[in-house]
Order: sequence, then C-alpha cells, then structure tokens
Amino acid sequence: MLDYSKEADRYDDLRGGEPRAAAAAEAVLGLVPPHARRLLDAGCGTGIVTRRLAAAREGLRVYGADLTYAMARRAAARLPGAVVLADARRLPFADGRFDAVSTVWLLHLAERPQDARAVVGECARVLAPGGVYVTTVDKAAAHNVGSDIDAVLASRPRRAATDEARAVQSYAAEFGLVPAGQARFRGQGQGRSPRRTVADLRRGWFVTLPPGDPLSEGFAERLRALPDQDRPRPDPVFTLRAFRKPADV
Repeated sequence: MLDYSKEADRYDDLRGGEPRAAAAAEAVLGLVPPHARRLLDAGCGTGIVTRRLAAAREGLRVYGADLTYAMARRAAARLPGAVVLADARRLPFADGRFDAVSTVWLLHLAERPQDARAVVGECARVLAPGGVYVTTVDKAAAHNVGSDIDAVLASRPRRAATDEARAVQSYAAEFGLVPAGQARFRGQGQGRSPRRTVADLRRGWFVTLPPGDPLSEGFAERLRALPDQDRPRPDPVFTLRAFRKPADV
C-alpha cells in the first residue's frame, strides 16, 4: 500500500493533474442535484477535485475531509477553513448535514469490505433526506485497458476489490439509499507506460506485489522488455454511481 504521507507532494503530478481533476469534478456535479447547498468530499486527498467542485457551481459550499495529514494540509491550502482531518469511517459531522457527499477514488483503498461498508454508512448518515451520495466504483477494473502492460500483469496475485459496484450498491441499500444514476469520465493523463508501471511497482502501487519482492522483480523484468517504454497506453475510464436518500427518511 502506498504511503500517502510521502505521496502528497507529488500525488497530483503522477495522476493526471488538473485535466483529470476537471473531468472528475464535472462528472460528479452532473449527478449532484442543482438545489444542493452543502457538499462533503470525503477522502478528498489533496483537494484538487474538491476545489473544482467548489468553484464550478455558485451557491454550493464544499467541504473536504481526509485521514492523512499531509494530504489534508494540501487540501486546506486550496479550500481554507473548509477541510478537516478525519477518517471517512467516522465522520465528525451531524446527521443530515449535507445535501451531497462524494467519495472519489476512496472505497478501493479500504483494506476490508467492512471498511468500505462503514464509509458508505457514514456518508449516508451525514446525508440529508433528498440528498445524493456519489462514489467511484470498480477502480482497478478501469485501469485494465487491454494493453500489453495489462497482459503482463494479468497473472499477478489479486485482492478482492472493495469498491466492486454490486457490493457498493448493496451497502447503499442497507443504509436506505436508492440508485440515482451513473456517469463515466476519462482519467486524463493516467495511461500507463511500461517504465512508469515499473516505477509504480517499486513505490508499492500494487498491494499484492511488495517492492523488492522477487515476484515483483519478475514482473518488472517483463515490463522492461516491452516496446515503447515511455509511450502511455490508453487512459482508464472511471465509473461513478449515485445513490439518493429518500426525502421521507
């Protein structure tokens, strides 16, 4: 697992920067009701998406929360006075405080299914009746674009995805939320090249391939044998799911 305290300073540059953030924010807001006045971006990271959510719609007050101090500090610089240091499994907000809640690229980081369930439950709790919860799902699957890099990595050990769409929908239903739409957006600037994938291996990007492990080095060797070492393969396309809290709750 990546150490996000160490990743904070270069996080945005390694993940598509502003173009990717713009695509994500536009897609999220497309699922947020126009009457929403308070939005919480839980697991906001550096705030690069959160800031765009705040700037894109007049009258929408946006807040952020993140567990990692270094990430939350960067987010707070982008949205002064609107970011808190908090675990999304235990949000420090009253019931029904927000008209919308988003978790963008968060649920896949949960170590166990029960952690992802807890995040969904907290997002539902702080959501006002009539409000909408928007989240990315199936992130790992989105990165499989059918490239030669994916063919090399196909045999690596797998960990069950904690943001699998059907599981997330079941958690949402458990907490009284109903499906309210979906959207897709391109992760601009995130197409992998062989050389970058080797670097990701050595940074701990792939949780089942620890840096320095002989198995990891075997995959690195095969990746280094691919042609066009610095040519990015196609960008991933991410999926958002929206869930609404019924107004009569």
